[in-house]
Amino acid sequence: MRKKFEAFRQFTAETKIPRDQKFVMRVVIGCLLLLNLVALWMLISPPGGSAEELEERLMTLRSQLNQKKAMLKQSTGHAEKVSLSRTETQKFESEYFTDRRFASSTFVAELGKAAKDAGIRQKENLFLFDEVEGSEELSMMTITASYEGTYPDLLHFINNLDRSPRFLILDTLTATPQQGSGILNVTVKLNAFVREDQLQ
Repeated sequence: MRKKFEAFRQFTAETKIPRDQKFVMRVVIGCLLLLNLVALWMLISPPGGSAEELEERLMTLRSQLNQKKAMLKQSTGHAEKVSLSRTETQKFESEYFTDRRFASSTFVAELGKAAKDAGIRQKENLFLFDEVEGSEELSMMTITASYEGTYPDLLHFINNLDRSPRFLILDTLTATPQQGSGILNVTVKLNAFVREDQLQ
């Protein structure tokens, strides 16, 4: 070993390397050493994390993705139910609720038909409209109607109202007998919803 070292000293002494080249070689060796240190640091602690850390992060992201997919599916289901509910509501309103501009004439005809079929005599009708709290599209129509007829005819009339295609709500019914006859004076108070959005 000592012989090799002596041979190397002799070689360097004979080969006289200029000072500039020595400086360049030192810089190159220093750069290589620095690059080796960087490579070692990247091997020990990679910038993105170790393989275990990356695997754990990937599992977390997959779990979050599955949760988001479940939430999206649930939201889609809610949106479909809301859409179906809106369609069913519009269908119900168009079938059972009348436009306000046609309400009076429609219900006069409806009540007149029910009374005629039941065999009772229709007298006067009174219509009042009130706002429905929380709705700008609907109003409550209160109908107060008077009739004359027998008790069986009155029952028949009530059955006709119950089978009416209109959404009529019986609020009150008052029957007073006429003296000396089997005829009743009947006052009926009914409620119905009417649509305001159809007004022009």
